[in-house]
Amino acid sequence: MSLHHSKRGRIGLAIGAFGASALLLAGCAGGGGTDNGGDASGEPLIVGTTDKVTTLDPAGSYDNGSLAVQTQVFPYLVNTDYNSNEVVPDLAESAEFTSPTQYTVTLPEGLKWANGNDLTSSDVKFSFDRNLAIADPNGASSLLYNLDSVETPDETTVVFNLKTANDQVFPFILTSFPGAIVDDEVFAADALTPDDEIVDANAFGGPYTITSYDFNKTVEFTPNEEYQGLLDAPVNSGVILSYFAESSNLKLAVQEGDVDVAYRSLSATDVDDLSGNDDVQIIDGPGGEIRYIVFNFNTQPYGATTPEADEEKALAVRQAVADLVDREAISEQVYKGTYTPLYSYVPEGFAGATEALKGLYGDGEGGPDAEKAAATLEAAGVETPVALSLQYSPDHYGPSSGDEYAMVKSQLEESGLFTVDLKSTEWVQYSEDRTADVYPAYQLGWFPDYSDADNYLTPFFLTENFLGNHFSDPEVDEMILAQAVEPDADARTQMIEDIQGAVAEQLSTLPLLQGAQVAVAGTGVDGVILDASFKFRFAPLTK
Repeated sequence: MSLHHSKRGRIGLAIGAFGASALLLAGCAGGGGTDNGGDASGEPLIVGTTDKVTTLDPAGSYDNGSLAVQTQVFPYLVNTDYNSNEVVPDLAESAEFTSPTQYTVTLPEGLKWANGNDLTSSDVKFSFDRNLAIADPNGASSLLYNLDSVETPDETTVVFNLKTANDQVFPFILTSFPGAIVDDEVFAADALTPDDEIVDANAFGGPYTITSYDFNKTVEFTPNEEYQGLLDAPVNSGVILSYFAESSNLKLAVQEGDVDVAYRSLSATDVDDLSGNDDVQIIDGPGGEIRYIVFNFNTQPYGATTPEADEEKALAVRQAVADLVDREAISEQVYKGTYTPLYSYVPEGFAGATEALKGLYGDGEGGPDAEKAAATLEAAGVETPVALSLQYSPDHYGPSSGDEYAMVKSQLEESGLFTVDLKSTEWVQYSEDRTADVYPAYQLGWFPDYSDADNYLTPFFLTENFLGNHFSDPEVDEMILAQAVEPDADARTQMIEDIQGAVAEQLSTLPLLQGAQVAVAGTGVDGVILDASFKFRFAPLTK
């Protein structure tokens, strides 16, 4: 295989276009504008968010709030440019498959961390080895399923040995969560490193460093003079990331000019209100976000570790929920059409996307069917109403989550087939509880790590998946691993469609909606980009 990427001749991996788009709102916060992107003088930009950080350590997080910080301060071997969907070198000088099972990366000589430590191939090997060794339940080590070992023949050469040949996905994975490189003189090899230790050690190699850090309150970023990667050098003097407890406060800050950019998450009503503001402009960008319910196969009703464990009844419960949800109502009444119904696991716009659930559940056309749900439960011998505990996060997926899950509860209970105990927990605790089997059924959302349908399959349905919901099917494992190494595009698309059909029958998760991310920025701010890799990066920002 000869997929070669170099900084002089950037030959990338082609990927499909996307049907969903993101909204970016730009308003009039902050100081005056500058010509041609400005320079690194003046006041720092202020970015507001309601999102939360789980941890700065890339081995311990797999969420957008953490990525929003990590992508600014850690280096990646390969990446995507702002408006590209091609995998090209970032920290690396070149990256290529040197054999069907070896991906070789060459680093420039003389790389440094912001703290002055040498940045060499040993840091790269250390980063991947520790990610696999720690295997944190809230981390993304599951994406490294095909990585066998990492070799470092010299200080500038890294060889990734893969278990299976012709991996079509591995370069994409290197652009995402587990691809962040860390300083082996600062980070622990077998445990997560506390945020304060990372900041105190100035262990950064991305476009920015962190000069002040108050967990989920404020983060102050300063341009990193040692950065030598793909992205343009920052043209601002720095960025202050400010965390808001409520989206209403974030919206008010936008209106009053107290923030220059607001990124995640405003309600659909807030977006609608701001779009009518003459000081706000709307900018389109790529989308790909989905929202879904996860079932814990151990603790859901009739789950494997419950006193009444019964696999057939547990499946019937999941199927009945799928028969009763009304996605169209949630889309229109809660999200005003900014999210649209999703009837499979790969959203519209990706090669291989289907509507596998539409024909299997409800009325067969996307609507609910209470009679079908009742028949499914009765056939399995399930007594009704079924008591279902359902959890959601009020702060991580935007302020409309409460309305969304109140509607799900209402739709299930109106049938008389369920009684739903609906509860909410803020994200930092939520991210711990969900992997500790605390929630029998719970909300998650997904914003893709890389632009390929695989990113909606492998993290969810491969055994030892990110969800940690105890779903495991050897046949599905085999299908997922096979599609990842299939070089024929048409054959791979068919395999992706087949996987969706297989998991739709088992309902490990229940897809609800697909939609776009939303951000807001000041008219004096230039260079706000929601790029083709679905990342929000500070480097081009200026005012």
